[in-house]
Amino acid sequence: MVARLPAMPQILLKLLELCQSDGAGMAEMAKLIANDAGMTVKLLNVANSAAYNRGGQKAGLLQALSFMGSDMIKTLVIGESVLQAFNGFAGSANTDLRRFWKHALSTAVMAREIARALDYAQSEEAYLAGLLHDVGRLALLAAAPEDYALNFQADDNEELCIAETRTLQMTHLESGAWVVERWNLDSFMADAILYHHEPVARVDGAHALIRIVHLAHQLANHDMAQPLAADAGALCKLSNEELLTICQGAAVQVQKAASYLGIDLSGVENAPPIQAVVPLPKVDVAQQRLSDEVRNMTLATELGQSFARQKDEAQLLKLVRQNAQVQFNLEEPAVFLLAANGQTLSGASMAERHQRLADFSVPLSAAGAMAEAVIQKKLAFVGRKTGLLSLAEEQLLRIFNTDFLLCLPMVAGGQCLGLLLGGVPAWQLPELQRRERFLLAFAAQAATALQAIGRSSSAGAEAEVDQRISAVREEQRESARRVVHEVNNPLAIIKNYLEVLDDKLARQEPVQGEIGVLHEEIDRIGNIMGEFVEAAPALGQGTAEINQTVGKLVKLVRESKFLPATVELVVRLAPQSCEIEGSADTLKQILLNLVKNAVEVMPKGGRIEIVNSGQVQRKGRYFYALCVNDNGPGIPNEHRSKLFTPVKSSKPGSNRGIGLSIVHGLVKKLGGTIDCVSTTTNGTMFEICLPVPGAPAVPASSASLQDFA
Repeated sequence: MVARLPAMPQILLKLLELCQSDGAGMAEMAKLIANDAGMTVKLLNVANSAAYNRGGQKAGLLQALSFMGSDMIKTLVIGESVLQAFNGFAGSANTDLRRFWKHALSTAVMAREIARALDYAQSEEAYLAGLLHDVGRLALLAAAPEDYALNFQADDNEELCIAETRTLQMTHLESGAWVVERWNLDSFMADAILYHHEPVARVDGAHALIRIVHLAHQLANHDMAQPLAADAGALCKLSNEELLTICQGAAVQVQKAASYLGIDLSGVENAPPIQAVVPLPKVDVAQQRLSDEVRNMTLATELGQSFARQKDEAQLLKLVRQNAQVQFNLEEPAVFLLAANGQTLSGASMAERHQRLADFSVPLSAAGAMAEAVIQKKLAFVGRKTGLLSLAEEQLLRIFNTDFLLCLPMVAGGQCLGLLLGGVPAWQLPELQRRERFLLAFAAQAATALQAIGRSSSAGAEAEVDQRISAVREEQRESARRVVHEVNNPLAIIKNYLEVLDDKLARQEPVQGEIGVLHEEIDRIGNIMGEFVEAAPALGQGTAEINQTVGKLVKLVRESKFLPATVELVVRLAPQSCEIEGSADTLKQILLNLVKNAVEVMPKGGRIEIVNSGQVQRKGRYFYALCVNDNGPGIPNEHRSKLFTPVKSSKPGSNRGIGLSIVHGLVKKLGGTIDCVSTTTNGTMFEICLPVPGAPAVPASSASLQDFA
């Protein structure tokens, strides 16, 4: 159909846009129409006819447009454009289109009048939608001329849609909407075409264009010799008097439009209506049986693949029941599985209202068709008149409240794993008996998937243990990496301070301060080790003052030569005290990681700033904002999305790439948040927000824009 789909003339799209513009004049319309030679000739012929030109002098295009007025221009241009498009469909030139055009023009004229009655602003759009509402019939004729030729002349009603579905698996509604969508008509036109056969209740409240075309189509199909239904105009809130006026005026307008467009509608009224028909296929019984077998084999294979994808027994059995209900129209099927001892069937999966079957069991030692189906691995149907029933079978027939009970053995590798049970009404029994091969294939696919889950369960248990052991080992390795990473920082400071201590001792200077720093860092190593060993470290105990902690950290990194001479460290602190809940060691650990990272990315030197901005508002709460900035090269784009998760770092060492993930974890434990902004031109900024203890929520009236950033 795609290859045979003609193009909608672009002049129509541009004219519709022009018609909806209040400032458009005749000169602009004339300029547009002059681009289409066929359109120009059509308009000049009409303007120079006796109906408009009584002076005898031939009019030019602009004068012709003035003669006719904008309404007639729009009608003719839309009609001619659609005529050109319709003639582009293969097969239309050799087909009698008179009935088609009569119905299309009638619907178009009535759609425009209904639109005007509703004060719908785009009445030309309604006219075009009416003209195109059956374009799908031309598309189907082009795609299947032999199969559709007879039904093309049938009345446009529900019977036609049924015949189209049975013969072509597509209605003219669907093909018409598809055609219009490919023409890129920017409106609800495709929907108006798709739904013009829908029940009134379904389109009530839909877009105005859908309702207009729906009503216009109904009026165009109505026999005016018969009275209108009392609620005929309810869809568009129009009275029957208004509808009669529209219908009576439409006949004249249709003949006039057809005459101007050169469409011959003569003899249409005398042509008897044709009912849509579905051609009877020639049935080859052998071919039909072969087709059924191929279809069943294909379907069974597809279902088997679907069953095999299930990893859980309960989900598999539920899927088996659902598919059995759909494929065989069984009444609420259930699955009974054979116990490990191979002697008892027990309820394993059933519909919600049959939950009592979960406690139901059937011993194979009891005589009956169910037991025979398992033992013989054969399909069986159990009914009240099929012979002597076991007590269990009588109970199940009562529970399912059905005429017959399907007993379908689930067999894989020669072993029966259970039964699929389902209620079967008497009228359906012959059909299921004819489908015995497909029923057994269906059950075999289900059994194979069930067996695979059973085999994998023991292997899965072993694999789960191995997986847990591997996870514990990986967790231990990761914890060890984090300990080594964090301990390296105080160890580096201790190493540097030992050099300072040696220098001072050589000069016989006092070293009490340096000894104190060494003790602090050694204690910090102990705290870090304890923090990683404990399952839940008590970070929230105690308080820390941000300015004091920053001051001590800066003194520490400067005096310990931790900071290279090429890196400048600048500190700006808030004038007021900023106390948080948590230990100073934790805050120092966070800041030292960020400073160390900044130093490492600036091997040639640079500038680092630590800024305490004091109290700020974020998302309706009060925080202390602490920033660490550097003017380094910035963080690569590929690393920003996973900034606070362990990554493989390009820096040397086996414990690189986890520092920021540790920082993120420590900030979260302090109840705060950390964000990063990084560019190649301005370097990197980390902002840490730590909650102000005991601060009330920010009043809604004082919330600032940054709260919602």
